Amino acid sequence: MDFPDFELERVQSIWENQVDYNLTESGLHPFTLRELLDDRQLDQLLSLRLGYTQTNGTVALRQAISSRYAGAGIDNVLVTSGSAEANFIASIQTLKPGDELVYMVPNYMQIWGIAQGLGARVVPLRLHQDLDWQIDPDELESAESFKTKVISVCNPNNPTGSVLNDDTRDRLVAVAQAADAWLFVDEVYRGAELAGDETRSLWGRYEKTVVTGGLSKAYGLPGLRLGWLVGPEEFIAGAWAMKDYTTIAPGALSDQVATFVLESGLQTQIFERNRTILRDNLSYLEDWIAQQNGRLKLSLPKAGGMAFMQYDMDINSSELATRLRQEESTLVVPGDCFGMDGFLRLGFGSKKGYLSAGLDRIATFLSRLKD
Repeated sequence: MDFPDFELERVQSIWENQVDYNLTESGLHPFTLRELLDDRQLDQLLSLRLGYTQTNGTVALRQAISSRYAGAGIDNVLVTSGSAEANFIASIQTLKPGDELVYMVPNYMQIWGIAQGLGARVVPLRLHQDLDWQIDPDELESAESFKTKVISVCNPNNPTGSVLNDDTRDRLVAVAQAADAWLFVDEVYRGAELAGDETRSLWGRYEKTVVTGGLSKAYGLPGLRLGWLVGPEEFIAGAWAMKDYTTIAPGALSDQVATFVLESGLQTQIFERNRTILRDNLSYLEDWIAQQNGRLKLSLPKAGGMAFMQYDMDINSSELATRLRQEESTLVVPGDCFGMDGFLRLGFGSKKGYLSAGLDRIATFLSRLKD
């Protein structure tokens, strides 16, 4: 197997701790444990014995996760070390050399790279900006072939922040059924919708649907590295066996904190706090874009803490991002990382003061670049 470099993660891993302003994050300003938990819960954590926990996730946590998916039980859930492990295990379990993966782009390109490393063929399924970052229904139906093993989408989407409309969801399910293909749905941004109406999960629409989720994005808890797979019981049993080859078990502290979050009213409080941040910061970002003399264009995201901005300058996105980092110590993600030059992904889920200072650096750079 020959896995290509995961460019997005390489860019972030190398540089995010070496700049003054890191605007590559797509989630929310993270919580501290003291902000999140009450004294009783904190005391319980301090008394927790740090042994191995149940390898597929404790019963209490899997019950709490399954409650978010209608008709799911604990045997439909596998707890993973972040949604990245969930994506990896699901891909390894289903894709073989010669198989075909139909993959939404732009997207978090992890499964794209895994599929290539496994020897599968990747067929892009494009979102179109002129359709408000929706899929062209005719392209969806023409992308599927007799070799299609998996159709993989991200909803709400990274990097555009779009949410699939009802017609597209219906067609997506119908195409997967017609191909007898697995439908993988990355739902890690579910719960971070700016309007407040939570995106309906595609779980339960089709018997070969597998969804991934986690606490890193909508919940503002990336440091827990706590994700999950939800799927048919037989699929989850196989995924659990595969997990024996990866991280074996979730961290005991992460499992317990996640249980606190998902069992109680904390989830509602977290979503309300995070959506307030997103709405306020997006309004600020809109005003800032309006001051950039037409050099930036944004189709407003509906979910998540990221803006996928098109720019009107004759420069490659990787070169632009590199120069911005070198000259203004500010990091953004080039569109090249999503296979779309001419765009930048900028995170706006941080504290307002941090965001505004980073945007000031970008504005200074853009003015100098134009001159």
